[in-house]
Amino acid sequence: MKRPVFKEAKMMAGKKGMDRIVKWVHILEITHVAPYVSKDDLILSTGLWMKEQGSASITYLEQLIRQEASGLCIELGTTIDAIPEEIVAYCEAHHFPLIVFDKPVRFVKITQDIHGVLINQQHQRLKSLEQFSRLFQKLTLATTDISAVLRLLHEFTTRQVVYYSHVETNRFYPKTTPAQSHAITAVIGHHLDQTGSQLNEPVTIRLDEQQDLMLHPIICFDQTLAYIGTQHNRHQEATDTLVVMLDYAAQSIGTMLLRTLFKEEKIQRDQSQLILELMERRIHSEEEALARLGLRVRGKETYLFACGVLELLFGDPQIAQEQKESDFQDFVVLLRALIKKQGLYGLLAASGNRVYLLFAKDRINDHSYKNLENALERLSAELNDFAASRPQPIVLRTGVGRFRSHLLESDVSYREAMQAMEVARDVPAMQQTLFYDRMGIYQLLKAIPEGAFYTSFIDTHLGVLIAHDRDHSFRLIETLDAYFKCSGSKQDTANRLFIHRQTLYHRLGKLNEILGEDFFQPQRRICLEMALLMYHASR
Repeated sequence: MKRPVFKEAKMMAGKKGMDRIVKWVHILEITHVAPYVSKDDLILSTGLWMKEQGSASITYLEQLIRQEASGLCIELGTTIDAIPEEIVAYCEAHHFPLIVFDKPVRFVKITQDIHGVLINQQHQRLKSLEQFSRLFQKLTLATTDISAVLRLLHEFTTRQVVYYSHVETNRFYPKTTPAQSHAITAVIGHHLDQTGSQLNEPVTIRLDEQQDLMLHPIICFDQTLAYIGTQHNRHQEATDTLVVMLDYAAQSIGTMLLRTLFKEEKIQRDQSQLILELMERRIHSEEEALARLGLRVRGKETYLFACGVLELLFGDPQIAQEQKESDFQDFVVLLRALIKKQGLYGLLAASGNRVYLLFAKDRINDHSYKNLENALERLSAELNDFAASRPQPIVLRTGVGRFRSHLLESDVSYREAMQAMEVARDVPAMQQTLFYDRMGIYQLLKAIPEGAFYTSFIDTHLGVLIAHDRDHSFRLIETLDAYFKCSGSKQDTANRLFIHRQTLYHRLGKLNEILGEDFFQPQRRICLEMALLMYHASR
């Protein structure tokens, strides 16, 4: 209405529709207009259709409104001299702009003027998009900072920008309050849940009564990893230019995500390779090992190194393989985050249902050893909490070898970690054991190769008891073990086994009968206790 060609025009109805977009101008005098009107067209007319009898005039308006025309301009003085009241009322009721020229005007002049403005705007948009595209290309090559993309998109659109990610933290530019951020992410999350977790095409989501969110997917390897979007007023339609800008932004962020993923994958491969080579003693220089770990050579015993092994065991055999893989990936992601949380410098290599770990810490003072030990205990506790909180039962077994001052001793430390993990897994009384240093006599047992010697030693000292338990269910093995652990106290043994003392006396009589009355003497007792440890470890 501010254009010179509309200087003599006035708005007779539909002022609430003044914010409608105009994309083209048409001159139409026929009554059947639907096939010739597109969305956002401004219609020019002399009002010839108003000469039709009955409801034809209203039908004409209904067609324009149904086709989502922007508005109607009518020239008076050529065909008609006044606008019927029912026409004005109908336009007002539908907020449909009705513009009237009181005297004849040249429609060609109006079309030339508006088309010129539209073409010029389109030219400016194309120039802006070209500049926008160049800046994004430059930005994509210069950085992997997604925040820079959000900032640039905001500068060109002046709208609130939202980044919703499946793989990292959600972001907002400009920053919003925690309450606003939570509300927006909740709406997006609900929409994704309703539509099947991910979108492959741009979509407009209703945020509230006033605001909508135009959301564009960010796709890598045919997987939607994140979304980029801008907020706009519900009465302000998202333009084609905005859609293109969001597409540019999505492509830029997608490229950044791929670069980051490839970089992380390379780092993880290098970490896995280093751990594997240390375990297999394929690195022969301490300096080379330190360099590959990213540490400087600073003299003797300036670092502490800890090697660990984690194993995930799934208690329910009915769990699908896909669920196991998903839980394992969740575990690895959490493990990386918790390592950072504990302030540890650690590498990891995943294989099957196991994760091999390598930690490094500066040996600053006498407390460094204990500090590293405490950090690993806290890490283990948090991982066990995670395993216990899963919907499906997961058992986590962990072992840590002796701390070392030299990386080239890692192969020995990994063997110790495996032994600690196996003892925690196989011996119920040692389930909470984390460190090889705390295995006690099991260090000696693990140093003895299992096989014929184990079987022979157990059979020599416990074979008759094992056979008796199998045939009579007297639980003599359990009774002997408890009797030794209670240092021969009959009251404590009965309490430990939850049996009456008379029952215990009967069992001890059987033990005397089978083993001889000297089984509690030092030499016999040592052999029997070693056999019991071997028996429990080999089951």
